[in-house]
Amino acid sequence: MIGRSAAGVLAVATGTYNNLQALHAPVLVLNASYEPINVCAARRAIVLVLKGVAMAEEENGHFLHAARVAMRVPSVIRLLEYRRIPHQTRALSRKNILLRDRNTCQYCLVALASGELTLDHVVPRSRGGSSTWENLVACCHPCNRRKGNQTPIEAGMKLSREPRAFNLHTSRHIMRLMGRSDDKWRKYLFY
Repeated sequence: MIGRSAAGVLAVATGTYNNLQALHAPVLVLNASYEPINVCAARRAIVLVLKGVAMAEEENGHFLHAARVAMRVPSVIRLLEYRRIPHQTRALSRKNILLRDRNTCQYCLVALASGELTLDHVVPRSRGGSSTWENLVACCHPCNRRKGNQTPIEAGMKLSREPRAFNLHTSRHIMRLMGRSDDKWRKYLFY
């Protein structure tokens, strides 16, 4: 059985920066029924293929070379056995809030790197606002300072859209957005 160390050997064996970048490229994961269920890094996808858990459906054109193996980097993989995916709620985390809001300040609509964004409580915690999907939004530092310890109405600011919990529709929408750069994903995402 080949584990994480095998992917590490493949990564080192590639040698060039572009090939190392290829290991971080997003890969669409399909269930055995061809239903899109996740997006993972190419490195993880290669491990799943080498373990015999999944097979490559589409490739992205990059090759990985190791001492005994040369393989194409997958763009889409399909699990060989059907996995029942229970209705699950996403963990409330900074990463997931930024993902939901597409790294965009929800007040001024400026897209920024995740390190340049903060999380804002729409109803401030000091006023009984809780840390929930419906009360947290991505916010740039200037907007967060301007809003301060007020509600958006009191600060004269408007949210671009009501914050909602992450759901299956949101996950599929994010997969579609990520797949725009890879035409091979289109036939699996039902545009």
